[in-house]
Amino acid sequence: MAQSKRRTIKTIFSILVLLLLACDNQASKVEIVEESEVPKNAKPLVIYSGRSESLVAPIIQQFSAVTGILVKVKYGKTGALASTLLEEGNKTPADIYFAQDPGGLGSVESMLAPLTDDIIELVPSWAGSPNGKWVGISGRARVVVYNTDAITDPTNQLPDNIYDFINPKWKGKIGWAPTNGSFQAMITGMRILWGEEKTRTWLEGILANEAKVYAKNTPIVEATGSGEIEVGFVNHYYLHRFIAENTESFKARNYVLPDGGPGSIVLVAGAGILDASNNKDSAESFVKFMLSAPSQGYFANQTYEYPLIEGINKSHLLPNLSTLNTPDVDISDLGDLEATQKLLQETGVLP
Repeated sequence: MAQSKRRTIKTIFSILVLLLLACDNQASKVEIVEESEVPKNAKPLVIYSGRSESLVAPIIQQFSAVTGILVKVKYGKTGALASTLLEEGNKTPADIYFAQDPGGLGSVESMLAPLTDDIIELVPSWAGSPNGKWVGISGRARVVVYNTDAITDPTNQLPDNIYDFINPKWKGKIGWAPTNGSFQAMITGMRILWGEEKTRTWLEGILANEAKVYAKNTPIVEATGSGEIEVGFVNHYYLHRFIAENTESFKARNYVLPDGGPGSIVLVAGAGILDASNNKDSAESFVKFMLSAPSQGYFANQTYEYPLIEGINKSHLLPNLSTLNTPDVDISDLGDLEATQKLLQETGVLP
């Protein structure tokens, strides 16, 4: 088992090196701490990760291998980890909060330390906190995934906007994941764009259409491909993992809603450094590593997300971000998770 794990890490490292060589000289803009620079008695870097272990464990392991910094990771849902941080306050053992969406980061922004300018300047201004407290690490678009047997002409068979899925003709055909952090960030975007009452009406309408509840995005995409449901509300990159594993024969595809509403919002996974951390040098090294060319290449080509630094080739499966009709929402405003969760509970979407 240990030998197999070592081979896996070695393979990932080789891939990352190749990605680095294939990219422009963007890596020269990013300082990566060498192992020799790290004291042998350096304390472990503690990361609270709202990103799933299957997605980010390889790149976190690579950070540790390259820098020599020991890493301890607590995995969980983005919202639950944000609540844990708020409960722990300045006694938290966490150095880094790696969140699935900007909502989680915004909800604990008061606990985050200001980032240095050399970190902030690595990402576009739309992809970070206006207060310089967190930065995006990778981009993800909200989409509707659909079954290609049931929907052969998505332009004419699917609505232009997510609101119209409350039409009774979609009864029993929809999948969603109300506990998922990105879903809740989308609902926060709805509240900003539509207001509370229209958002409430939409939630009640989807409930009336007996949407099937899933724990997260992956089983929604799987259920769509198998025909268990016809459509699902997900992040874009889950489908591409199924296509990569099952070839083009997988019977689901993504549809980007063309109206530019909350159903097509572009979110980021991001990271911030806890103000209470006494391991900030290692924490800064981690954020810089996540925004280096090898790591951005990993997110672009292994998890099929959008890279946020220049000079990184994204997967050919992804449309250019510039071609997406996205809503005019400042993602830093998506931190009001408490009000969103309250609305989800009031409507019966959450218990």
